[in-house]
Amino acid sequence: MPIISQKHHKHFERYGYMVIENSVPIELCNAVVEAIFDFLEMNPDNPDDWYQLPHKPGAGMVEMYQHQAMWNVYQYPLIHQIYTEIYGTHRIWVHPDRVNMKPPLHPSYPEWDHKGMYHWDVDTSKLPVTFGTQGVLFLTDTADNQGSFVCWPGAHKSLIDNKRPWVPELSPENFIQVSASAGSLLIWHRALPHGNGRNTSNLPRLAQYMNFYPVPEPMDEARRQERITLWKERRALGRGPWPGDPRGWEAKNYGPAKLTELGRKLLGLDLWH
Repeated sequence: MPIISQKHHKHFERYGYMVIENSVPIELCNAVVEAIFDFLEMNPDNPDDWYQLPHKPGAGMVEMYQHQAMWNVYQYPLIHQIYTEIYGTHRIWVHPDRVNMKPPLHPSYPEWDHKGMYHWDVDTSKLPVTFGTQGVLFLTDTADNQGSFVCWPGAHKSLIDNKRPWVPELSPENFIQVSASAGSLLIWHRALPHGNGRNTSNLPRLAQYMNFYPVPEPMDEARRQERITLWKERRALGRGPWPGDPRGWEAKNYGPAKLTELGRKLLGLDLWH
């Protein structure tokens, strides 16, 4: 029985995103939350800790990529099933991504009052934008004033138009914040302008970014080996604006994540047949 319903498909086609509830068990979400605070060397029950180094003011991005708790989410069978339905093939790879801990605004820490960000991760000079996805897992129940995922519903359509594609000018008033319960997976078309909003609640926003895509054909062996190396060495790709954690915390504090049979294939350690 398909996980993605007709209602999901219609919402995705019209608005450019969909929310699939109960995609990941709460205990897996809680484990990632615990890992985030361990990585940031913070006490989650002490709000003053949320605004301290090594975390930095901004959109809340945390450069943790290879933790066992994150891999337990990646290799959770229901997640694989969801992306199999999206791409029409079970032969997919995971793109290990970052996590997010965006604390709420606080009068004692005005520099942490991030007003929100609105952007694309694709090159909008190359139109039309081809199909691809991005995703984020809600690790806790997240309200629409909690720095949650924001997007401009339906704005992806102009960039994927095969006849006359065009790029709309981004304006914050066109964006909405999306609330969802813990364990919900939000998947959006990569042509959809998105970001995260201002956190005016009293709790941090906690999320795990993730993405999957079909295995390259023909096989890109150099890329496959690079992916395996990053997993073994517990580090980031280190390109662009995200060079990785300068402390090397993951490499110092634990070994490579243990992979299931599915996880080995999602990484590329074993090949799909």
